[in-house]
Amino acid sequence: MYSMAKNLLGRTRKVSAWIWGLLGLVLITGFQIRTHHLDERLYYWINTYWHTEDWQERSVWLPAYRVELDAKPVSGVDNNLSGLTFDPDQNLLWAVTNGPNELLALSREGEVERRYILDGFHDVEAVSYAGNGQLVIAEERRQSLVIVDVPVDADDRLTPGHALHRDQYPSLTLSFGEADNKGLEGLAYDLKGDRLFVTKERDPRQLLEVRGLRASLDEDFSLRIRDLSSTVEDKVFATDLSSVVFDQQSGHLILLSDESKLLIEMTDQGKVVSFRSLASGFAGLQSGIPQAEGVTIDADGNLYVVSEPNLFYRFARESD
Repeated sequence: MYSMAKNLLGRTRKVSAWIWGLLGLVLITGFQIRTHHLDERLYYWINTYWHTEDWQERSVWLPAYRVELDAKPVSGVDNNLSGLTFDPDQNLLWAVTNGPNELLALSREGEVERRYILDGFHDVEAVSYAGNGQLVIAEERRQSLVIVDVPVDADDRLTPGHALHRDQYPSLTLSFGEADNKGLEGLAYDLKGDRLFVTKERDPRQLLEVRGLRASLDEDFSLRIRDLSSTVEDKVFATDLSSVVFDQQSGHLILLSDESKLLIEMTDQGKVVSFRSLASGFAGLQSGIPQAEGVTIDADGNLYVVSEPNLFYRFARESD
């Protein structure tokens, strides 16, 4: 009798351990699903898949993109490569670094053509071309937007020495609350609509639309700021927002998430149209993009992403 009771107790303990192990696995899986928004990714994958024909020809359509330049180191940059924007007037890319704070002119092959010291700037995080030969540069901790004239040099010297002095340019401060390292993270400008989109990284994620920036610079002061944060809180299945770009062709926004390794395309009304994972094996990537900090798109529809410390990526849309 004692032996039977002992065997029964042993079996009960094994079953109990198995049940607790299964419960732990379920809890861990559920935590991972919610943390990484895997359930929402599946929902939007199914939703966008069934609407492929509706959106494919009138959107950026991220699933069609594959990497052409994969993790190319940017020569002369050791660390902190951050924001990125396309300048259609000069047909080049502008990037920024913080520590040291510099503005870089890059070719579409990821080669440094010119570089400028950003004197008096602090914690530079993002840059966007705003038309009319001007750039908007974001200072994260100061939560400021500085409008600078695009530098043009007769000699394309690669060595730093030319400087842009912050006190020579107008600026606009947007208060997201306490200044910290989770402030202004992304900028995107709508050239036709005179709208500047600004993202805050997280805690919480935020998206603002600043209307009338160009008009205000032309002395027709008419700035209007609209909070679009509810669109990203409700629809964007990513844990952070590290950059944003406005596609002039489709009128859509492309949001970049470093933590979730995602590109997400959405309308300015908050409808998710498509997305593309930047993890290893997706979009032809040999390895996942380690710390994606900037995204932009050129006039030909090529997508560019930069990652800390100094990596450059170019994606092209595959033909049908």
